[in-house]
Amino acid sequence: MPSTSAPPPDGFSFKEKLQYTLLGFVVVGGSFLLGRSLIRKAVSTAEEKKTFEEGNPAAFAQQIRMALENNGWPGKDMPALRQVILTIPSIASFKKVINSYQRLYNRSLMLDLKSDLKTTEYNEVLAILSAKPARGSTARTPQLTLAQYQSWAQRLKAAFDITYGIFPGTDEKAIKAVFMEIPTQAAYRQLGIVYKALYGNELDSDLRSELEFWEYPSYMKIITDKPNA
Repeated sequence: MPSTSAPPPDGFSFKEKLQYTLLGFVVVGGSFLLGRSLIRKAVSTAEEKKTFEEGNPAAFAQQIRMALENNGWPGKDMPALRQVILTIPSIASFKKVINSYQRLYNRSLMLDLKSDLKTTEYNEVLAILSAKPARGSTARTPQLTLAQYQSWAQRLKAAFDITYGIFPGTDEKAIKAVFMEIPTQAAYRQLGIVYKALYGNELDSDLRSELEFWEYPSYMKIITDKPNA
């Protein structure tokens, strides 16, 4: 029996129209994703050119990424990362580094730091940043403010609290980094006061308990070799 239903006026069935509509979405969506990828690549390439400028936020961002990647070796290069963070002159500069990192790698710097570092290492980074001035584009020697003393104390506590798997440990390199920054013996004594106020313990006692007995004298020599005041 011949069909009595009339063909669609435009010659396409509903199923065919739906298929063409979905195909259109796929094409448009694919074009959008391709365009976005090309834009991101162009932005990254433009930012990459700035990494050759010493002190540029892009250079700092690249150095941080390299420290986290550690040349393909397991873990990260914490001494290199620490040095980069110390070199960034201010909070405003660090915010520019965050933005540059996003443009270079399409990733969040803070999330990468949080995921790649141990909690104590991440806390050390935050402690270093907490002592920086709000603004400024030139690195300067640490100013002996309360914020700086608190930063040193927090970094030492993080070094004492580090763990390696389930085993407690001590980050000797982090301790040495702090000791090298302390300018005088008087500043070290003041640091002890701030440390006790924050954590309720004597700094020297915690230091002795964390270091081997033969290590302690060499660390203290870093301090005693400094001017008294």
